Amino acid sequence: MNSLRYLVGLAGLIAVSCAHAADDADVRETITVYGTRLGQPLTEAGSSVAVITAEDIEALGVDYAVDALARVPGVTVNQNGTFGGIASVRIRGAASEQTLVLVDGVVTNDPSSPGGGFNFATLDVANIERIEVLKGPQSTLWGSDAIGGVVNIVTKQPQPGFGGNVYAEAGTYGTLRGGGEVAFGDERYDLRLAAVRHETDGISKADAANGNDENDAYAATTVDLGAGVQFSETVRLALNVLHTDADSEFDSFVFGAQGNVGDGDELAKSQELVADLSLSFALFDGALDNLLLAGYSDIERDNYTGGAFAYGSEGDRRQYRYQGTLAFDGGHALAFGAEHETVSTPDGEASIDGLFALVEWQALDALTLTAGLRRDDHETFGGETTGRLAAAWNPADTLTFRASWGQGFKAPTLFQTTYFCCGATQPNPDLRPETADGWDAGIDVRTPDGRGEFGFTVFDRDTENLITFDFAVGGYSNIAIATSSGVELSASYALNDWFGVGLDYAYIDAEDGNGDPLIRVPEHSGDITLLLDPAGPFSGSVAIRYNGEEQDSADVLDAWTRVDVAGRYRLSEAIELFARIENLFDEEYQQVLGYGTPGLSGYLGARFRF
Repeated sequence: MNSLRYLVGLAGLIAVSCAHAADDADVRETITVYGTRLGQPLTEAGSSVAVITAEDIEALGVDYAVDALARVPGVTVNQNGTFGGIASVRIRGAASEQTLVLVDGVVTNDPSSPGGGFNFATLDVANIERIEVLKGPQSTLWGSDAIGGVVNIVTKQPQPGFGGNVYAEAGTYGTLRGGGEVAFGDERYDLRLAAVRHETDGISKADAANGNDENDAYAATTVDLGAGVQFSETVRLALNVLHTDADSEFDSFVFGAQGNVGDGDELAKSQELVADLSLSFALFDGALDNLLLAGYSDIERDNYTGGAFAYGSEGDRRQYRYQGTLAFDGGHALAFGAEHETVSTPDGEASIDGLFALVEWQALDALTLTAGLRRDDHETFGGETTGRLAAAWNPADTLTFRASWGQGFKAPTLFQTTYFCCGATQPNPDLRPETADGWDAGIDVRTPDGRGEFGFTVFDRDTENLITFDFAVGGYSNIAIATSSGVELSASYALNDWFGVGLDYAYIDAEDGNGDPLIRVPEHSGDITLLLDPAGPFSGSVAIRYNGEEQDSADVLDAWTRVDVAGRYRLSEAIELFARIENLFDEEYQQVLGYGTPGLSGYLGARFRF
């Protein structure tokens, strides 16, 4: 509770600082949101969106996307132990499988898992340029699965000229991580090739506090390729390929142990591939931008017990998309398009077709209205129509009022439509898609000197027909509902040219139809980040992360506070040293019942740029 009071108190101080800053400086640089499909400035999007840049990731010093996402207000991260343990992301209390994940425009949710969620455990930040988190139901934009929101990941692209870097780091738990990239670009051709390798002896995924002392190792190699050909000023062909090969040891099911998990000789081998080929071109003197995209994502997993093969899973998605974006005088825009996706697993195959249209209307110089409509037709479950409305009013350069409403749906997965047991003779023939309605409204205040900003958002979402395993029918049924409402707060202020402070806080009231709290959703969470970047060679950050108590199956996980410190020292324009200390005060905590987390640990590395 003292941590929460401190968070709220600091928010008030930052808000006051924002309101009393000098009024004769430039306003902050405009941030464009690509996940809305309209390429809107953040101040005109209307929706609640968080943007994490490569610079933000570097300042935090994290290695994996899941650790950067944990700093976004309203986002909850849970991981079954660290170093390759299954990592899920929930947005505003929605289930992790209700978070749609895009990598360079390709849906990457795992079709082989029962709920179709995305495992963030192996997503290294080395190749990430930016992450956008669109909160609330977004099926009008991206179709099925976007009930809780969308995580849109954009990988690094080739830049003009020739350059690259190599880096290596080592640290606690026998950890080694290294990689590099090389890139080339001119007026016609560009190419970027990068690779990163991470190895660690790890910790026991089953909590060591429960007597588990066998470390679970993790090793992963990620290769990223980006290439393009610029045929003319308006015609470009591009290719992106991201491949990860990972081995992750994990612990066994032990009935009666905390979380029913204990030491065991288990190993998961996985291969994940995301690729897309796109052609972009403009017509009518640049008024109509066109995009043709073919995307493919594939995942294969093999699990071993005691060195012997136990079971495997695999699945892939094939996606095809056309989008046209027509710009009109006065700042108006119309985006329209069609999509086709086929999902395949050993359980079968299913396809879905979608048509969408979005319009952006500059009703006044300071008022932007956005509306959208989408129709999806699933070959098994029929049609689903979703809508979306958003408004952003900027009465001054320093002030934005925003509001949005949207709908979401999630078609049952192939596993849910084919699995049955417990005396049933067939899968449930009455299974239907999950649906959701949600809205949010907020205000963003920016200081005229560009040093600070303050944001406040209220939100609400109702979800119906949630799919849950039902012993009564021996399979999956639509037997659950959920509600989620709350507030999100974010603030930041640069006290001078070299020191800044940021704060994020979320209150989430998430309940099922019986009024019980949803599992793994803390009511209170937040973080404080201190950034140091003086004129000299040193820069650094201190991140204080708070997670309130939360329900997890039959038990309640205690609240915890963790402090991480990161720093960089530039020896020259080409060489820099970097280091970080995680869990500075050796906090003992769990994100998932029965699974441990690392204690005090440190890492040191170097990077050479050319």
